[in-house]
Amino acid sequence: MHRLPLVHLIAVLVSLFASLVSSAAQAQIGNLTGQTTFKSPQTTAELLVHAPQGLTAGQTVWAGLQLQHAPKWHTYWLNSGDSGLPTQLNWQLPPGVSAGDIAWPTPKKFQLGPLANYGYDGTVLLATPLTLPPDWQGQQLTLLLQASWLTCRSECIPEEARLQTSVAANAPTTLHGRLFEAAASSLPKTIAANSYKISVDPDFLQISIPNPPSDWVGKTLEAFPHEPGIIEPGAPWTQAWQNQTWTARLPLSPLRTETPTQMTWVLANNQALKPGEQAAAGIRFTANVDGAWPPPAEPGAASHAPGTAGLTGGLPGNNPTAFPAKPTGGVGLNTWLLAVLGAFLGGMLLNLMPCVFPVLAIKVLAFTQHQETDTRSSDALRARHRTSGIAYTAGVVLSFLALGGLLLGLRAAGEQLGWGFQLQSPAVVVALAILFTLIGLNLLGTFEVGHVLPSSLATLQARHPAADAFLTGVLATAVASPCTAPFMGAALGLAIGLPVAQALAVFAAIGLGMALPYLLASWWPVIAHALPRPGPWMLVFKQLMAFPMFATVVWLVWVLGHQSGIHGSAALLAVLVTLALAAWAWGLTTRGAVWLRGASTLGLLGLVLTVGPYMWSPQHAAADSAPATDTAWAATGQRPSDWAAWSPTAVTELNRQGRGVFVDFTAAWCVTCQYNKHNTLGDPSLMADMTSQNIVRLRADWTRRDPAITAALAALGRNGVPTYALYLPDKPPVVLSEILTVAEVRAALAAP
Repeated sequence: MHRLPLVHLIAVLVSLFASLVSSAAQAQIGNLTGQTTFKSPQTTAELLVHAPQGLTAGQTVWAGLQLQHAPKWHTYWLNSGDSGLPTQLNWQLPPGVSAGDIAWPTPKKFQLGPLANYGYDGTVLLATPLTLPPDWQGQQLTLLLQASWLTCRSECIPEEARLQTSVAANAPTTLHGRLFEAAASSLPKTIAANSYKISVDPDFLQISIPNPPSDWVGKTLEAFPHEPGIIEPGAPWTQAWQNQTWTARLPLSPLRTETPTQMTWVLANNQALKPGEQAAAGIRFTANVDGAWPPPAEPGAASHAPGTAGLTGGLPGNNPTAFPAKPTGGVGLNTWLLAVLGAFLGGMLLNLMPCVFPVLAIKVLAFTQHQETDTRSSDALRARHRTSGIAYTAGVVLSFLALGGLLLGLRAAGEQLGWGFQLQSPAVVVALAILFTLIGLNLLGTFEVGHVLPSSLATLQARHPAADAFLTGVLATAVASPCTAPFMGAALGLAIGLPVAQALAVFAAIGLGMALPYLLASWWPVIAHALPRPGPWMLVFKQLMAFPMFATVVWLVWVLGHQSGIHGSAALLAVLVTLALAAWAWGLTTRGAVWLRGASTLGLLGLVLTVGPYMWSPQHAAADSAPATDTAWAATGQRPSDWAAWSPTAVTELNRQGRGVFVDFTAAWCVTCQYNKHNTLGDPSLMADMTSQNIVRLRADWTRRDPAITAALAALGRNGVPTYALYLPDKPPVVLSEILTVAEVRAALAAP
C-alpha cells in the first residue's frame, strides 16, 4: 500500500470539514474514499471521478487516470509510434455498470533519433465514461482500477497501480471538474471527412485536407494515425499548403502487413508547444483510402528510405561482370608475409566477437571440471589440458583450412562465393540455431546427454577428451568465420587471388591466431591455477553460460529472417520451442515419460516436415522491382537518414553524373557490420556532411548469396564484410578499415 502524500491528505481533511460546515460545499466535494494515488520518481498517478449530476440510474459519469510526468519523461497514446505501449485501464465495476473507451487527448510527437513516439508529457488525464444501468439504486459507486503504463526517457520503466475509490450517490462530485473540463477541451474534434482524401502510391501515403481550422493555415502540423504499423513515424515526411488546403506525403512502413480501406487520423497544430505543455485540441477524421496498396517490402531487403529508392530505378540491371574478378597470381614475399600477419592478428581478435564467446565459455568451464573430477596427479592433469589445447587448435586450424580450400575450389569451378558463405545458407543457419539451443538446454540441466544417447555414445566426451576439444574447435570456427575482424579483410581478399599453397597459409594463420589464447592457457599452468577452486559456483557458472547460447540463437533467428523472410524465422521459432519440449521430455525419469518423449519427438519431426520449406528456402528479392525514380530527390540529394539499394552499375552511373558514392557492403550475420551501422554510419553529423558534399550512400546487402556483390568485393581486393568504399569521379576507389570511425570517413572525404 502507498501512503497518501501529505498535501493530498490535508486537502481531503479540509474538504471533509467544509462538508460539515456547509451543504453547498458538500455538494461540490462529494464523498471520496480509498487508495487513489500512486507515486514513483517518474510519475504520479491518481484516480479521479467527475459526477456533476450525482449518481442516478442510466446516467453517465466520468472517471479517469491522471498522470503527472517528471521532467523529460513521457507515456504513450493509443498508437505509440515506433516503440512503446499505450496506457491500459482495466476497470472492476459493480454489476451492470459499463466502462467505455479511453477519451484520448491530442498527443505529441517525441523524436528520438531515427525513431518517433506518440504520447504525453507534463500532466495528462485519461478519462473514461462509466454508464450506470437503468435499474441502478445503489447508495455509492465503488470503482477499482488496475492501471499499467510504460514511462520513458532515454530508458523505459513499466509501472502499474491498483487504485480504488467510492463515490456517494447523494451529492454531485465536482472536485476535479476543471481537470475533466481541461481534458475534454484537448480531445480531438471529430469532423466529417467528406472532402478529405487519403491515397496510396508506391512507398507513400498522401493526405489532402481542405479548409482545416483557419488559424492553422501556413503552420507546420503533426499527423497521428490511429492504425499502427502503416507509416514510419520517425522517417522524414513532407507537407505543404496550397491556398486553404493542407497536403502531406508520409512514407509507408517497410514492415506494413495491413491494407486498410479506411483510416482514422488526428491532426494537430503542435508547432509552438513547449516541453510538458498539453497539446491543444486537434481534429479527428476517418476517410476511405484510395489506390491499390503495394505489397509489403520483403524482410531483409536492402535498407533504403522510401523516397530514395528510385536512385537505381532507371539504372541498368543486374550484371555481375560489371566488377571483374581479380586475376589469380603470386605476390612478393613481403606482401604475403603481411597478409599472414594480418590474418593472424585478425584471428586473435575473433575471440572478442560475441558469436565466439559462448563456445569459448564451454572450454573455460572444462578447466574447472577437470580440476574437480580428475583424480590423477597434477602432471597428468596438466598433460590432459595440453592435449585438449592441441586438439582444440587442430580443430580450429583444420576447419579454417577446410573452409578456405572449399571456397577456393568452388570459386575455381565458377561459383561467386566469399568468406562467410556458409551463413548465407538458410539450412546452415537453422542447423546452428538448433545446435546452440540444445547446448543451452543441456547447460541448464533440462536434459543430460546420458539419458538421451546410448551409453557408448554418451561417454565419448569423457573417454575421448581430445576428440571433444577438436570438435569444439570445429564449432567455434563455424560461427566465428563470418565475424571478420580488423586486419582480416585485406588478408582474405588477397588470399583469394593467391596460389593455393600461399592462400591456405593465410587461412591457417587465421586459425592459429584464434586458437592461440586457449592453447597458451592449456600449456601455461599459471593461467589454469588462476581459476577459482572447484565448488558450488561451477553449477551456477554452467547454467549462466546457457544464456549466451540463447543470445546467439536470437541472432541466428534474426539472420534467417533476412534470408527466408518472417515466415522462415517464425517457423524456426516454432521448431525450437517444440525442440525444447522434446528435450525436456527426454530429461524426465518418471514412469509415464516414455509416452511424452514419443509424442514430442513425433511432433517435432512432423513440424520440421511441415514448416521446413519456410526455413531453408531462401527468399530472393525481385531484381526488377525497383521503385520509380524520385526526381525531386535526384535533384536535391539524399537526406541525412537515407540509404539506397546498391546495384552493380549504380556506382559507374553516379560517377558519370559527377557524384561521389559511399558503399556499405554489409550482411545481417556480420556483427561488426551492425556495430558500425549503429555508431559511425548512424552519426547524424557525418551523414549530413555526406549530403552536403553530394555523396550518395548505397547499401549492398550480402546476407543472401549475391554473385554481383561478391564480384564487387573482389574488385576492391576484399572477400568479406564489412567493407566500406568511397568512389569519387575520376579517382580510384578508397577502401576504408573494417572498424569504421567518423574521423576516418571525414578524412577520406577531405582527401584531395
